[in-house]
Amino acid sequence: MTTTFAVNTDELDERFLASVKAMFPHQTVEIAVSNPTEMDETEYLLSTPANRERLLKAIADVEAGRNIVIPDQSLFR
Repeated sequence: MTTTFAVNTDELDERFLASVKAMFPHQTVEIAVSNPTEMDETEYLLSTPANRERLLKAIADVEAGRNIVIPDQSLFR
């Protein structure tokens, strides 16, 4: 069973913890904390149509073995 809570940190108190414990008695639970108002890097990079198209084309090129540049490794020795 998966349950998602969206709460303000001001609402996190003993009653909230008690309700989680009541829903999942004697079980191990995983709690993930995120800020839904902030975009992660992937969301940001894909947020504009032009950038999204460019990145998806680059991914397709790599998967197809096209337009891959291999630098001269002797420069790194």
